[in-house]
Amino acid sequence: MTANPTARPGPAGAVFEGGREVAWGRFGMTATPLGDWPTTDREGRMARAFETVGVVGLGTMGAGIAEVFARAGLSVIGVEVDAAALERGRGHIRRSTDRAVSRGKLTEAEREEIVGRVTFTGSLDDLGGADLVVEAIPEVMDYKRALFADLDRICGPGAVLATNTSSLSVTAIAATTSRPGRVIGMHFFNPAPVMKLVEVVHTVVTDDGLADDIAALARRLGKTPVTVGDRAGFVVNRLLLGYLNHAATLLERRVASQEDIDTAMKLGAGLPMGPFALLDLIGLDTSHEVCEVLFQESRDRVHAPAPILRELVTAGLLGRKSGRGFHDYEGAGRARTASEFPPKMGVASVHVMGEGAEGLSAKLTAAGFKPGDAQDADVVIALSRTPVVEHATRLPRPERLVGLHLVGGEVAELVSTALTSPEVALAAYDLVKVLGLTPVPCADRAGFVVDALLYPYLNDAVRMYDSGYASIEDIDTAMRLGCGYPAGPFETLDAIGLATVRDGLRALYAEYREPSFAPAPLLDRLVTAGVTGIRGR
Repeated sequence: MTANPTARPGPAGAVFEGGREVAWGRFGMTATPLGDWPTTDREGRMARAFETVGVVGLGTMGAGIAEVFARAGLSVIGVEVDAAALERGRGHIRRSTDRAVSRGKLTEAEREEIVGRVTFTGSLDDLGGADLVVEAIPEVMDYKRALFADLDRICGPGAVLATNTSSLSVTAIAATTSRPGRVIGMHFFNPAPVMKLVEVVHTVVTDDGLADDIAALARRLGKTPVTVGDRAGFVVNRLLLGYLNHAATLLERRVASQEDIDTAMKLGAGLPMGPFALLDLIGLDTSHEVCEVLFQESRDRVHAPAPILRELVTAGLLGRKSGRGFHDYEGAGRARTASEFPPKMGVASVHVMGEGAEGLSAKLTAAGFKPGDAQDADVVIALSRTPVVEHATRLPRPERLVGLHLVGGEVAELVSTALTSPEVALAAYDLVKVLGLTPVPCADRAGFVVDALLYPYLNDAVRMYDSGYASIEDIDTAMRLGCGYPAGPFETLDAIGLATVRDGLRALYAEYREPSFAPAPLLDRLVTAGVTGIRGR
């Protein structure tokens, strides 16, 4: 249930939330005859027909799912736990369709037709005639298992039960019922009316053809389905949460500030939001819970929630929904006072070293600075992808050296070593701004910021593909449509170059000794074989 930052609808509640955090009790039992059953497809298999759909849980996510079904012409039965929650759900759908009218996406008549297709009720018993029921309640396994046990008794024997879980085991949920073969994952993304991706999750006991039927239904809804097996986090959240959690770890290690990491990934890597802005949007409590689920399955340290996540959650700092998380949304926009800025040093001359030094020196000269030699210059800049301190130790005045790594044509990672003086670091910051670049101050660590976050994410995608879990095309599609990324991981990998990423991962592994940073065996073999791109091989 990952939010799409490019949709910019405003905070979408808890992005992985399906409704309010309330336990679903026993709503009662009814016996319902089998409703309309499917016709035969061209292969002779009985293709399921879905015309009446139930949605349980009408929080931000569930109301959006109900709207999607209603927009596609299906009859929808929306269920909530009490009258107040039901009215909030009705309000979600009304406001969403009102926005569509105001933007010219719907006519007033179309809006009324959509809203009119949704029946609101507080009783699960009203789902007895549904062909499909989708639950969108909170990510708590006990709640979901209790709900599915009720739905199993209430719904007709041919009804399909779907969970919108973003990380929990669909198999464990299905085991609560007497129809595990007709239980499936149908993971929408928030906001559901806008997002095009649906992850269709089958288990080892899912009935033959059901995943295909649900994928066909997703296409009927105007969505792009990606069908995968039951693995924690599926495609999007398994790749996304590892990256977000690693960003929190870099923050704890003081590689850079949260503002600078966000800037680096947004402007340098071209992502629609930085990791901390996205964590705040998702909700830190939800992110922590999903990381726990991922770690319980993978036992990979990259999924073990960063301690800072636990600390912020315990303190009640949950992100946008609480007004403060990694960023402060209540005190946003406060101007810094003069006393908060360190004194600046005057810079008369600059020396540039490393590959591309001539070009940068010319820009500095054009900006009015005098290039000097390394011994006399006020600031020495090393253009480098490798540890900057190695350059500093060879200089007579190592405190005057800063590293510079250009990323994406707009961002300059500004690297201070253990020897760099604060005054020189600040002066270099101003120099970079004069050149029209966005400076991102960071520590002298392997990969600095962008590569340290981007390369492990790409490596995880290669491992996912190599395991046979999903195809290159599906993984790329899932990350583009599910996260609003401009390119999928394999498109990005080919653009950067396999050898560059492999070598960068080796440097990260050498520094951090994190097993998941070691290049995926497939990546290593491809580079050794001289293959330059993974998608067209």
